[in-house]
Amino acid sequence: MDEADGGSDDSMRSRAPASSRKLHVLLEMNRRVLAAGIAAFVFVGTVVVGLAAAGPAQLTAGDPVETLFQAHVTAIVTGVTLVLTLNQLVLSQELGAAGDQRERMEGATTFREDVADAIGLAIAPADPAEFLAAMLDAADERAEALADAAPDDGEVADHVTELTDAVRSNAVTTSDSLRGTEFGDFEVVSAALDFNYSWKLYAAKRLRAQHGDALSDEAQEALDDLVDLLSLFGPAREHIKTLYFQWELVDLSRVMSYAAVPALLVTTTVLAFFDPTAPWLAGSTLGVADVLLVFAVANTVAVVPFAILLAYVLRIATVAKRTLSIGPFILRDTDRSFDYEGA
Repeated sequence: MDEADGGSDDSMRSRAPASSRKLHVLLEMNRRVLAAGIAAFVFVGTVVVGLAAAGPAQLTAGDPVETLFQAHVTAIVTGVTLVLTLNQLVLSQELGAAGDQRERMEGATTFREDVADAIGLAIAPADPAEFLAAMLDAADERAEALADAAPDDGEVADHVTELTDAVRSNAVTTSDSLRGTEFGDFEVVSAALDFNYSWKLYAAKRLRAQHGDALSDEAQEALDDLVDLLSLFGPAREHIKTLYFQWELVDLSRVMSYAAVPALLVTTTVLAFFDPTAPWLAGSTLGVADVLLVFAVANTVAVVPFAILLAYVLRIATVAKRTLSIGPFILRDTDRSFDYEGA
């Protein structure tokens, strides 16, 4: 379906008000590369501000360095404690009595069986990406069946065509994006977010409410099958998104722990031994005073844990905002061409 003709934008990028470059930074860029970019910005900013403020003179007057690095020590310890607390929240879901674990297992098994029945397979795929792709392939088939059974002309035919074209084109594109991806990489969640199931579920239910009586029994059955499948896609995507969040938080806690040790070592070393007036810091490199360069490097190392935390949280918060609702709730501006009076 051509987006210019009305209907809903399909891809997350086209639905988001932010620019493509901003979305790339928030979502797609490697988190460690983004953290390195933030750290590099801090280093360059420190040097530039230091040069503008006559850095060596400022560093050798009073105790700004000591005050700053005392704050860094507190921030590093607090940040690591916060991340470890988040990690405990993730692990708490994995801990429990045998009965609780059995209930989790039964719930997951029942849902997988429901999906397998809906998509017509004996067993649903075990890989998360293949699991979602199988659901999208089935949605494409259900939409095709609805289009074949719908009237050939009239208002009902126009609404059916708009819905089925949107489902089929979006499902095929997203399914292709999911193929070959591996869970743990953001590509799985990114591709899943590109299937705008909430608008399609809303439109399908509107179609059934407004024109259900005008559809043949075969078309009504196909529409019901499509609604059921779209209703299952929501919790499936949310479950996989939750697993990814847990994966990211565990990865964040590990990377933060690695970065916190050298950061803490540098900050405590500066507090104990750094002397801005030392003779070996009296020179300059590339026109920048050595004392300013050493200070900038130490300051950058100290903020690396914060840069890592910021890089990971930006992605998690952005995804969470884009998926706040589940089901046919539409929280952003989009076309609601299936709205009608008296519904």
